[in-house]
Amino acid sequence: MGEEEVALDRLGSEVEEAGMRSDLAMEIDDALPTEGVATAEDWRRTLSKVVPSVVVLRTNGSRAFDTESAGAGYATGFIVDKTRGIILTNRHVVKPGPVVAEAMFVNREEIPVHPMYRDPVHDFGFFRYDPKAIKFLSYEEIPLAPEAACVGLEIRVVGNDSGEKVSILAGTLARLDRDAPHYKKDGYNDFNTFYMQAASGTKGGSSGSPVIDCQGRAVALNAGSKSSSASAFFLPLERVVRALDLIQKSWDAYGSKPDAVTIPRGTLQVTFLHKGFDETRRLGLQSKTEKMVRNVSSLGETGMLVVDSVVPGGPAHKLLEPGDVLVCVNGGVVTQFLKLEAILDDNVNREINLQIERGGVSMTVKFMVQDLHSITPNFFLEVSGAVIHPLSYQQARNFRFNCGLVYVSESGYMLSRASVPRHAIIKKFAGEDISKLDDLISVLAKLAKGARVPLEYVSYTDRYRNKSVLVTVDRQEWYAQPLIYTRNDSTGLWTAQPAIPPDSLLLTSTIHHETFGTEFSTTASADVSNHLEDKHQYGNIGCADVCARIQVNDEIVVEQSHLCEDANSNKKRQREEEDLSIEGSSVSNGTMPELKERRFEHPSNLENTDLSDGRVATATNASLTATNSSPAEHVIEPALVMFEVHVPPSCMLDGVHSAHFFGTGVIIHHSKTMGLAVVDRNTVAVSACDVMLSFAAYPIEIPGEVAFLHPVHNYAIVAYDPSALGAGASIVRAAELLPEPALRRGDSVYLVGLSRSLQATSRRSTVTNPCAAINIGSADSPRYRATNMEVIELDTDFGNTFSGVLTDECGRVQALWASFSTQLKYGCSSLEDHQFVRGIPIYAISQVLDKIINGASGPPLLINGIKRPMPLVRILEVELYPTLLSKARSFGLSDSWVQALAKKDPIRRQVLRVKGCLAGSKAETLLEQGDMILAINKEPITCFRDIENACQDLEKCQGIDGLNMTIFRQGKEVELVVGTDIRDGNGTTRMVNWCGCIIQDPHSAVRSLGFLPEEGHGVYVARWCHGSPVHRYGLYALQWIVEINGQLTPDLETFVNVVKELEHGEFVRVRTVHLNGKPRVLTLKQDLHYWPTWELKFDPESTMWHRKTIKALDNSIA
Repeated sequence: MGEEEVALDRLGSEVEEAGMRSDLAMEIDDALPTEGVATAEDWRRTLSKVVPSVVVLRTNGSRAFDTESAGAGYATGFIVDKTRGIILTNRHVVKPGPVVAEAMFVNREEIPVHPMYRDPVHDFGFFRYDPKAIKFLSYEEIPLAPEAACVGLEIRVVGNDSGEKVSILAGTLARLDRDAPHYKKDGYNDFNTFYMQAASGTKGGSSGSPVIDCQGRAVALNAGSKSSSASAFFLPLERVVRALDLIQKSWDAYGSKPDAVTIPRGTLQVTFLHKGFDETRRLGLQSKTEKMVRNVSSLGETGMLVVDSVVPGGPAHKLLEPGDVLVCVNGGVVTQFLKLEAILDDNVNREINLQIERGGVSMTVKFMVQDLHSITPNFFLEVSGAVIHPLSYQQARNFRFNCGLVYVSESGYMLSRASVPRHAIIKKFAGEDISKLDDLISVLAKLAKGARVPLEYVSYTDRYRNKSVLVTVDRQEWYAQPLIYTRNDSTGLWTAQPAIPPDSLLLTSTIHHETFGTEFSTTASADVSNHLEDKHQYGNIGCADVCARIQVNDEIVVEQSHLCEDANSNKKRQREEEDLSIEGSSVSNGTMPELKERRFEHPSNLENTDLSDGRVATATNASLTATNSSPAEHVIEPALVMFEVHVPPSCMLDGVHSAHFFGTGVIIHHSKTMGLAVVDRNTVAVSACDVMLSFAAYPIEIPGEVAFLHPVHNYAIVAYDPSALGAGASIVRAAELLPEPALRRGDSVYLVGLSRSLQATSRRSTVTNPCAAINIGSADSPRYRATNMEVIELDTDFGNTFSGVLTDECGRVQALWASFSTQLKYGCSSLEDHQFVRGIPIYAISQVLDKIINGASGPPLLINGIKRPMPLVRILEVELYPTLLSKARSFGLSDSWVQALAKKDPIRRQVLRVKGCLAGSKAETLLEQGDMILAINKEPITCFRDIENACQDLEKCQGIDGLNMTIFRQGKEVELVVGTDIRDGNGTTRMVNWCGCIIQDPHSAVRSLGFLPEEGHGVYVARWCHGSPVHRYGLYALQWIVEINGQLTPDLETFVNVVKELEHGEFVRVRTVHLNGKPRVLTLKQDLHYWPTWELKFDPESTMWHRKTIKALDNSIA
């Protein structure tokens, strides 16, 4: 069946919001009919019995699986077996994958429910619960009466409409033979069944609602709606009654709840549509056949079943074709879905005969009926945040692929880093054919950490071309070891087991440094570049261990803004507060964060060059001579390097706003034992990331390690291993830095950088302002922003995405041409991410470089096997901004100070004022907003560098950490001793994942807001995962956790000590404070089965990020 012209909604669980109303009061439509057999009073008596048996289902889809994404939401169900504790609802509510759910009765009793059965095709499933758990409510089961459904029947839909109330909507059955609604081309769709239709405006949250007649019987199951016409679609109950009957008989035979429920389901992997006789005649149906069918069929029969599609590799592949008209099965005429399905279900693994007509020619074909459950996956592999499992019948039908192929349900980190999209089919991995999941696991176990291997996949959107990408096996412990989750129908849980042996190379190897020459790298990079569109379409962060995208409700919606995954919200602030998610288990923003720059291609003209000797250098020099490039470009090109940075969704710390960055940097030190390159912090934003370096002078790509993140200035220093360059180690060289003399207005410089194809690009420019003060406001989600910096502005450049260096005509580096991240507001719209480029004077970098090379007094860091002390930076944790002396005079600054400051710096003619102090800093209680800093140690202060120099002078003074300041405050001069703070260049080095949220100590961007909770600094929620307990209960990002069960959590260590005492399934009381200062108390239920508590910590002794399980339900698996 083709897609509906009008969008359809799969009615399902409404996404939980923090401010959701808690009342579940019944709402009965006023327009109850008074005509006919049933009066309004009859309906009220019926509904009074029905409503107590209807429950609100709160579900957590813990992992993306098959047709469903990870998420939390609301839905509806109703009791169909009170004695055994069975609840009927929709399949998309029970979900094909892991789910955690609770049922809320009308009297507010809440009990856990467990999935018992979900039909592989039709939209129904069962939850089970313990009937003894209901203590205070008297209720009855709702009988199923599919035979009572008829056109014109007056009905009521009782459900959790819009996720807020138990509402009762009136309607009349208008059709019993509607085609099954088509919801999504890449998601769940029902088929091979009729649906009922009624004019009843059901909305999100009403999935699984009973469709009740006046006698209190359920005649259908609410499933979907058409958003434009207030039409609702109901699933007939005949096959539901059969499934329930088999469950009850199995229960009775077993004497109690059976370990597993067996409901035979057969399939030919064929989709049929019911076509009228007028259309079957056009398809070639013979008149005598039509006459025979009409004679033996019921009086109201109007058509026959016609083949719509056949799944490749199925029993009917190459035997049936679209357009074939089904006449008989095993000698009996079949014109209805129900009869055909009954025959298939009763003949699983048996042979049947089908008589069809194809273009007027009668044919008889034999088929072996396949067990439908055998092609319904009940296990998956979770590796690096990805969810991979055999392709299900549902998706095989959608994509027209063979069932059982290796299917990517969620890309996670390792695969999304290589631009492998969701819904991809993996064909080859590391050169080996992949036909089933075991093949993939076997190859994975043989790979070492950091290995880079090719992967070949195909996507249903481009099914005729296999695409090849380069996959990098995680070098760090961003994620848990690969696990196999298997469905346990007895418990309703998915149990995890290690996917690979503990002695496999993947688990025992150290970091594997493997480099690739031009030929291999070019192919992979070019292919990835061509598929950036795929990455934007399918990529997900989320975050994770499996954070898929957020769901607005659990119902299917097609081509509407209220899709299951509302990844395109128009409200930026709401996205920042509620959609700060990590992919993976899921950690999620729902879509892959925007790339800072597009992916580049390696030069293809060196593809067949021999890299083993110095001929590459000769060829490169010859090509440079032939080009029309500047002398500065010739000199600096061997020092240029392109950075590609990936941030794992499982640990997106410090408010980092994307998972993928590009930028040009420059090598500032290159020796046999250590290589150092510098780049802006809009490229290397956090230390928890994977960095790959591509060199302009030599076609190779190697990993780097973050060595130093400056806490104030917008640059990061990355270390690499020169020996990994091979023959290129002698070609690559460090740039010559020229910190003095400082650039002045009107100076001529060369702007040199790299294009996306790693070609050096340069132009001559003129400095227009060598000391422009940077002024970047706080982002919606606080992240690093450059402060207290003066930058260089040019008259011309290459645009806002081109970074590089500024050199003199001899190629000596005078500044880093760096990218800065900010947010801008266009018109009345919300804030949007933006970037611009400015020059950072090289002196700020050379000072730190000298300390690294010559040995600093800071903590050691292992770089290429050698421990090197890294510098500490003494800073005044105060955000400053310049004010012109003319303005300062208006504020009351004396003429003597105006003259003194103007004499000190006749160019700037400014004074620095306090914009704010970082919360928790030594200056917080001493300096106030608006203070003018006139002098330090009686020396006038006019620029940020003066303060930096004063802080550095304190290093020479033992036991002194304060600056003797002269400030101007409210018309008076005040002398103060203001303390300074010492910061390292490690960035955030520890995080905890608890109940699916990423928690860290407040980083500097949060502290720069000038506020920390009064209860103690608290721990900061940076991100949250889709389908996690925090998603279910509304503990979103951008807030501090200050108390757990009444115990203060002022820092991360205390927080860990508190939460490790909490047990699985325990309700936890959490006190939070939002960034706006608003306190809140909420409760959540801890789930250690799918969401163990773990931490990630950086070890400078090994330069490795180590993952440690703090508490899990099964510590042997964790």
